[in-house]
Amino acid sequence: MQHSEPQPYPLLRAYVLMFFLSLIWGTSFILIKKGLVSFQPVQVACLRMSFSALAFLPYLLIKRKVFVWSRLPLLTLIGIMSSAFPAILFATAQTKISSATAGVMNSLTPLFTLVIAVFLFKNKVRSVQVMGILLGLVGAATLVWSSRNPGASGTTQAVYALLLVISSICYATGNNIIASRLRDVPSIMISAGSFGVVGIPMVLYLFFGTDFFQRVASHPQAWNSLGAILILSWMGTVLATILYFHLIQKTSAVFGATVAYLMPIVAMGWGVLDGETIGVWHFLGMGLILGGVYLSRGRKE
Repeated sequence: MQHSEPQPYPLLRAYVLMFFLSLIWGTSFILIKKGLVSFQPVQVACLRMSFSALAFLPYLLIKRKVFVWSRLPLLTLIGIMSSAFPAILFATAQTKISSATAGVMNSLTPLFTLVIAVFLFKNKVRSVQVMGILLGLVGAATLVWSSRNPGASGTTQAVYALLLVISSICYATGNNIIASRLRDVPSIMISAGSFGVVGIPMVLYLFFGTDFFQRVASHPQAWNSLGAILILSWMGTVLATILYFHLIQKTSAVFGATVAYLMPIVAMGWGVLDGETIGVWHFLGMGLILGGVYLSRGRKE
């Protein structure tokens, strides 16, 4: 029998999974932007959660007899902190902040994950990981500075940027709960349960509390926006969440959160395709972020 301590996860596999997740999630900010063309922020969030819950419905029906019902309170908390709240906050923020900047701000997640892991969950973090987190944070700050929009109100950007900070704290809390309390639960079950509990009330609110059907019927870009949100949900939420929870379980909350350091690079890439200018400071920030990812992995004792 294997001892209770988690077995070392293959380093190459962990990095491949991290890069794959960064590609998916780095694209999600553009898809949110497309969804906001036709729908309000809360509608984009509700659609995202509803499509995700629908994708997990067959699994929940098949596994209903062996589902970890005793963990439902924790799964509900995960659904709220790692899915529902961030979906609403990001969609709201992107009404005033560019998708590239939103991707950059999301790189604050590893810092908050580390802080919460140490102070609330009493986890031990190696000094090299602290250095990696701080180095990545400097890189993220560099990208924020180089991506600023001179034409926008500084106060407005600050207020909406605060929503992204809160969202990062939500993600960080969910990361630590999974790493410390749900390591023994299959990642797909965590995803299915967490999206199931938040998806039901959000789809009800979407249908009966908003003008969703009116927008679908009248907005000329409604179906394009729905298509973007569907891709966002099934790729950027369903598939990516399963893989992400698996990565956290097999490595650590801090390492899993460093996926957020690579997202800005992908987000900036979409900016290039959209005609945005990328300069020396962008590349410097990306280099610091990559260095932070490497150091944040740490070493096993």
